[in-house]
Amino acid sequence: MTEMDMVICRCEEVTYNEIVETATKYNCTARELKLRTRAGMGYCGGRTCRMMVDNITADLVGENLRRTLKYQPPVRPISFGNLGAETNE
Repeated sequence: MTEMDMVICRCEEVTYNEIVETATKYNCTARELKLRTRAGMGYCGGRTCRMMVDNITADLVGENLRRTLKYQPPVRPISFGNLGAETNE
């Protein structure tokens, strides 16, 4: 595994390479990068990857870090055990 294959957003399985390619191709802001790649839009609502996406955007595009992605907790917090549990519905 190389640095480019490193998963930045675990919830949506977005890799560093996907983020770099998208930011470079579209000259994205952090918000646009989030919408194009879905990084930060998973179960955790960006609590895990938001800072990394902001930093990558700032490095590649030069976006001001004061304009960071907001994150929003899930409507109903659930445990990771329940997230992977199978249901018989």
